[in-house]
Amino acid sequence: MSYKIAVLKGDGIGPDVVDCTIGILNKVAAENGTVFEYNEGLIGGIAIDETGVPLPVDTIEICKKSDAVLLGAVGGAVGGSKWDNPDGNLRPEAGLLGIRKELGLFANLRPAVIYPALKEASPLKPEIVGDGIDILVVRELTGGIYFGEKFSGDDYAYDQMKYSVEEVRRIARVAFDAAMKRNKKVTSVEKANVLEVSRLWRKVVLEIAKEYPEVELVHMYVDNAAMQLIKDPHQFDVIVTGNMFGDILSDEAAMITGSIGMLASASLSEGTMGLYEPVHGSAPDIAGKDIANPIATILSSAMMLRYSLEMPEAADSIETAVNRVLGEGYRTADIAKDGDSIVGTVKMGEKIMKYL
Repeated sequence: MSYKIAVLKGDGIGPDVVDCTIGILNKVAAENGTVFEYNEGLIGGIAIDETGVPLPVDTIEICKKSDAVLLGAVGGAVGGSKWDNPDGNLRPEAGLLGIRKELGLFANLRPAVIYPALKEASPLKPEIVGDGIDILVVRELTGGIYFGEKFSGDDYAYDQMKYSVEEVRRIARVAFDAAMKRNKKVTSVEKANVLEVSRLWRKVVLEIAKEYPEVELVHMYVDNAAMQLIKDPHQFDVIVTGNMFGDILSDEAAMITGSIGMLASASLSEGTMGLYEPVHGSAPDIAGKDIANPIATILSSAMMLRYSLEMPEAADSIETAVNRVLGEGYRTADIAKDGDSIVGTVKMGEKIMKYL
């Protein structure tokens, strides 16, 4: 079996963590009799530097001809970079929004997992964390307020939040399908007490829920959901929500795990195409220093194997290997505490590869 993987290393530590991950994938391919054909493209700040735009046409074509996309990171330093531009279409982040739209990546899956070896890293009290936390946030990615009509005048500005019935149906089905493979509970998050678009969202989710009688459905307002994630995260299994609410809640869920450098994500289309990337940013201050944490990108590649490349056993083997390495006390500097064995980007990849 042969698969084409578009590789978009992006900016900052993107090349560091992607190169490490490709080493893992090469080992997986060798052990499974599979061939991965990698095709590189530019996106983000590096694309602006070399082509003048954050998402070149060549990159779009490479991705469309591939079975999956592996992305590193996009953007510059937090608080300002050489790519800051008042024209939002010429900022690095526009490349990410653009590729999602071009590939029809409407469903963003963000696992928020606290690994047993890293329980102490969570900012939550030990009695709240318990034996660990495992939440999946399913965020609608191509509709809502980020893609609605926009206007900016001298005295006011607006961004339109808009969803169609079909947009809500398809993201709801992704969430319910995921819940069927987990603990069979979906929490639909919106603001139906004040927003018309949320009232439509709730109506459609209720209709889809009838197709999944085994799955428990809970409705929750977004402000309450933000509070409950901190108060009692164990009540959640799968959270499904719109683009803006999902953007906020998935970051909150990520933070309760204690390290954003550990968290993977998948963005899926209606077929098997998916884009896989770590949740963390580009961290340009540590780029090229062999200290970045590659685990989020490595776990993203496991999601790629599971959702796009029909290799679930290989995905399991990567996740098991990560758990074993963490259990042995190996850490990159961002997740280390006293007594841990601190390793760099390359060495962490080698340790994980050992157990594949």
